[in-house]
Amino acid sequence: MKMTIYKSLEQRKKQGVKSFAVLIDPDKINTPLLDELIELSLTARVDYFLVGGSLVISNHLDECVQHIKKSCTIPVILFPGSPSQISKYADGLLYLSLISGRNPELLIGQHVVSAPFVKQSGLEILSTGYMVIDGGAPTTVSYISNASPVPADKNEIAMCTALAGEMLGMKLIYMDAGSGAKRPITESMIKIVADHIEVPLIVGGGIANPEKAYLNCKAGADVIVVGNAIEKDESLIKEMSDAVHSVPI
Repeated sequence: MKMTIYKSLEQRKKQGVKSFAVLIDPDKINTPLLDELIELSLTARVDYFLVGGSLVISNHLDECVQHIKKSCTIPVILFPGSPSQISKYADGLLYLSLISGRNPELLIGQHVVSAPFVKQSGLEILSTGYMVIDGGAPTTVSYISNASPVPADKNEIAMCTALAGEMLGMKLIYMDAGSGAKRPITESMIKIVADHIEVPLIVGGGIANPEKAYLNCKAGADVIVVGNAIEKDESLIKEMSDAVHSVPI
């Protein structure tokens, strides 16, 4: 029987095995670039592909996911910016509730509208408490959501927010400083959150070098997500992946 994505994440967390995910924005990639990215990811032993973005203004989502699926066996997880960003060809969907904000539409409103379509998709649904952390620069997600991020130095607020998400039944907690963040999330914030929750912790945004990826994992992140840095320099994929996978169990 095939192991589900969540069971895999849960098992890896219990074993202390860290995971590396590459974020792909369908708006920013074409087929030749995607082929190169897949080849590099296979060599680097990337664990997951996240596909999506805050906007996704093109209609290439299905095409992008299908191309990845026919080219490799790396699981494809949708990281949607809106309910319309659903592709039945993926393996799973991060069903995001913006628990760090106070916009009811992104806490539950859009989920009510999208629920029948998500159910019909046949995707593995991963309920995810999504937390936007201040990365020192305005992000698309903050603008679209009309929600203030958690202040970068308020570790206790982040911890309480993550804990509330877990107790509300979220299977994953995702802390994100946003694409192009000037400041990545601090290790101290990651540590306090990781120390107080039991579900897998995903961390992304502003992770620009292998050392930061390694330190985030040491602090307690279970999955490191990198997108923007790799868009600028694809050779970072192997270095980042090696750093994540080198964290002692």
